[in-house]
Amino acid sequence: MRRLMNYLRGMAVVRLTGLFPERLINLCAQEGIEFWAMEWLDEHTVRFTTRRYTLGRLEELAGRAGCEVGRESSRGLPDFLSRFRTRYAFLAGLAFALCAVSVLSRFVLTVEVTGNERVPTAVILSQLRQLGVRPGVYGPSLDCKQLAQDALLGLEDLSWMAINLHGTRVEVVVREAVKRPERLDESGFFHIVAQADGLVVHMETERGEAVVREGDVVAKGDVLISGIVSMEPPQYTDMPIVEYQTHARGRVWARSWRTLTAAIPVQTGVKEYTGEEKSVWSVNFLGHRVKIFGNTSISWPRYDKITSVRQAVLPGGRELPLFWNRETFREYAPRSIEVDREAARQLLEEELRKRLDTLIGEDGQVEQTRYSARVTGGRLEVTLTAQCLEEIGEEAPGAEGENP
Repeated sequence: MRRLMNYLRGMAVVRLTGLFPERLINLCAQEGIEFWAMEWLDEHTVRFTTRRYTLGRLEELAGRAGCEVGRESSRGLPDFLSRFRTRYAFLAGLAFALCAVSVLSRFVLTVEVTGNERVPTAVILSQLRQLGVRPGVYGPSLDCKQLAQDALLGLEDLSWMAINLHGTRVEVVVREAVKRPERLDESGFFHIVAQADGLVVHMETERGEAVVREGDVVAKGDVLISGIVSMEPPQYTDMPIVEYQTHARGRVWARSWRTLTAAIPVQTGVKEYTGEEKSVWSVNFLGHRVKIFGNTSISWPRYDKITSVRQAVLPGGRELPLFWNRETFREYAPRSIEVDREAARQLLEEELRKRLDTLIGEDGQVEQTRYSARVTGGRLEVTLTAQCLEEIGEEAPGAEGENP
């Protein structure tokens, strides 16, 4: 510790010459001037090390003792800094760096979100940005507890949030709300009707009265499970049959046949680039964009704009709010060409298969498929015919005037 303090204050090696150097040594001891590493060179010369800031007082005492003081060397922080006293640019840069470290370290540079799975991070960051939590904000001005409460009001899918400030980094820890299970609505008067034509292969009636049986052929809109339930009277009585309305519920599987069609023009327009290109470079720091090079004035009638962004990342993987942007403008001219019919046919077949999967649902099965293609009216048409096993029942409200 003493060596560090000596380095910070600065040290000097001095040579004392006189008839009685010991007088000056005694005066130094009386005045409290510290010195060490004393070495007698001869009867009238002594060398020792003292602090740099005591040289002025040492010269005054040397005059009283009739001695001469000569500095042989010096070292330490003051001596190091004195080398740059005429280098104004370096001193200005050093002052600016110190100010930047002391001032910029109090501003937020990154905002990190942890603990979310279903809620996108971008949604949470957008809500926080509206409340003022963003890169570039003054960190000590953030009321983290109040901000967390305000953010939860706009994020219904979150049950808890904590905002922690760690220097230039804001850590947002969230917990997602547990979804409330859906409650089945048992009220009202509903039938289960067919949403497509098909051959019934299996039925599961939970509530209501089955109208069709396995093996029946049904058309779209036919009632499969009626919401009108008949209650038989007790045996050997003359009481009438009682009927009442209910919310029919159940599942009906049927074998169906679907026919879907999609088309695409055989002639399409493409872009042919002319080779003319312009680039604009810019830097985005803390949300402020500064253009560095390039001109955004474009006189071409048709062009594409391609933007590439690179973000500054520290060696540890921490991202900084510093982005290097490049915007490239490329001129093109439209040109009409004939599409690859085989590739277009495959594309339409994939689209039709996706539409079919959406129609039959997750529980449905595709048993057989057949595709056909033809060109008509300048368009390539692809038709899909499929045999499926799917659930065709859907709820439909009963008519107001329908009697039980």
